[in-house]
Amino acid sequence: MDHFIWNFDPVLASFQSIRIHWYGLMFALALLSNYLLMHWIYWRELGSTEDVDRLLWYCIGGTVLGARLGHVIFYNPAYYLDNPGKIVAIWEGGLASHGGVLGVLVALYIYQRKASFNYLWILDRAAIAASFSGSLIRVGNFLNSEIAGTASDMPWAVIFSRIDEIPRHPVQLYEAISYAGISFFLFYCYKRSKSFDLNGRLFSWFLILIFSARFILEFFKINLNSDSNNFWLDTGQLLSIPFILIGCYFLYRSRKSL
Repeated sequence: MDHFIWNFDPVLASFQSIRIHWYGLMFALALLSNYLLMHWIYWRELGSTEDVDRLLWYCIGGTVLGARLGHVIFYNPAYYLDNPGKIVAIWEGGLASHGGVLGVLVALYIYQRKASFNYLWILDRAAIAASFSGSLIRVGNFLNSEIAGTASDMPWAVIFSRIDEIPRHPVQLYEAISYAGISFFLFYCYKRSKSFDLNGRLFSWFLILIFSARFILEFFKINLNSDSNNFWLDTGQLLSIPFILIGCYFLYRSRKSL
């Protein structure tokens, strides 16, 4: 069977020693989509958008710092203990989505302390934006030939020639489609709600659906981390379980308060 061969150049443009990657462009588009959606929500519900810029900077800081520390702590701590100077070398790769979510949760908590709304209000709205951002970032991973899928003989399997010549599941696109679908579902629930008081329901579904998808799709990924364990679940799956349980708790709490 002839499989699609992916040999895309991950570099969008080069200026002397500076290189701009397609992944960086997708990351920037993710932030832009966050900004535009939250700008619309603030105007729709609060009648003002003056605080959206501050929100964007909190999200950027929380995402990058949390994702980097998550990678360092959860995926390769021994290497970074031996090479502490590499912790700040984000340009070499190494961002963990679980850490990014934790970072944003902390950043949003700090952000809302000076706002007129409560923590669950911003979490419900940010959940819509975050899931769509995750979809764009996974497209960036596909463009970069990152996150290798397991070998497959399915008709849609892709040969990532920058990795090897083995047809693999395009698991990056599986995740991108899943996260986009979750984002549209959350937005539908938001628009359908008769009240702006969502009480954490969208945030609950975000945690449950995003990390359930992540848990399932980890079975289609090759574990390329140096911290491989002997357990049948990999690090990404083990880290997803607490998020799913927290989502179930908040969903139960939100329904109980109705």
